[in-house]
Amino acid sequence: MFISDLSNSVNQKVKLTGWVYNLRSSGKIRFILLRDGTGITQCVLEYSEETKNAFGVCETLTQESVVEVQGVVKKWKNGFEIQASDLRLISTSEPYPISKKEHGIDFLMNHRHLWMRSKKTHAVLRVRHHIIHAIHNFFNYKYFTQIDPPIFTPTACEGTSTLFEVQMDFMDSVYLSQSGQMYLEAASAAFNQVYCLSPTFRAEKSSTRRHLMEFWMCEAEMAFCDLNQNMVLIEEFIVSIIQYVLKSAKEELNTLGRDLSLLEKIKTPFPKLHYDSACEHLIKKNPQFIKGSDFGGADETLISSLYDQPVFVHHYPSQVKAFYMKQDNREGYSLSCDLLAPEGYGELVGGGQRETDKDVLIKAIQHHQLDQKDFEWYLDLRRYGSFVHSGFGLGVERLVSWLCGLDHVREAIPFPRVYGRKFFEQPSS
Repeated sequence: MFISDLSNSVNQKVKLTGWVYNLRSSGKIRFILLRDGTGITQCVLEYSEETKNAFGVCETLTQESVVEVQGVVKKWKNGFEIQASDLRLISTSEPYPISKKEHGIDFLMNHRHLWMRSKKTHAVLRVRHHIIHAIHNFFNYKYFTQIDPPIFTPTACEGTSTLFEVQMDFMDSVYLSQSGQMYLEAASAAFNQVYCLSPTFRAEKSSTRRHLMEFWMCEAEMAFCDLNQNMVLIEEFIVSIIQYVLKSAKEELNTLGRDLSLLEKIKTPFPKLHYDSACEHLIKKNPQFIKGSDFGGADETLISSLYDQPVFVHHYPSQVKAFYMKQDNREGYSLSCDLLAPEGYGELVGGGQRETDKDVLIKAIQHHQLDQKDFEWYLDLRRYGSFVHSGFGLGVERLVSWLCGLDHVREAIPFPRVYGRKFFEQPSS
């Protein structure tokens, strides 16, 4: 029996196994808050001749001790509680390092393996679970095929400055994947519509609240799809996830204190700004901004603050986008788009239309001083049946952060990898 199923067993005797979240006493009554991963419930143990042994066990309990409780399920306030009749100790916990007092973030990061047991972190990771479920549901409904790209790659996809190089004794150096996009492009020629959900890596020396060195990306690639069709699909995708999470993870969002009204108003279509129009807004607020440059976090926040919906910025300058992005008819601009989340959460999705002309792509590879032989297989996709195609990438942790209203993206992933520290690295003694 799980705590999440107690509603089906009112007035029935059940057995629960879990961890002691908290405990208190009042005279000859002991109150145990028990968690089992699916929820938390109160177990009430009253002293009597029948419960004398269980009462003695209760006196030895510590926070995070593992116990088995038997009792009858009763309605209690807005939930359920257990009128306990027996209690068995499975294992005793040593003094638990994370208490109710405030802890610094460094302490909590060092104890992330324990921190994830807290109500807030548990709720966040449950929301993440529902988001991932919603992602798969959406693509299944849209007849996409899931393709799993490799983690080791021989080339850069998002620029050489953030590559994680992996040295091996038995082969040439390779890199941890920055993106599965190029592999999805190959797969789209076989399956038309494809997607992946996989870890990606960026060796960015950045410690902002929006950056991780290892994170999860959901990427999609669609044959016979242009930039405008791509943006329509992204809108549908984001709204479908939000609607699913509001329905399936409402309890967790309430635990986090999230203002659901801000999410309930998210509807299609999203507002869309040409890069030039976005620059006009930026220059009014920040005359130092140089048109033609990419947007930083503060720029994205300013643009998104104009709306209570996610907003697209499209047709970025070619010089700030990857070499494979198709050029617009207007020289110097690309058929690209970024989707910016409201409330200052920055870029959620980046995408665009891909270059289909082999000769143009070769020139772009040379312009970016990349080795053409590393991309011959990618050029084959243009040699053997080139077609209009587009795609996008969604940062899962960015979406989790926004939907949960988190202060830092490190809280959106079970075991964060951030610049400047190793995970589980304990402070120097």
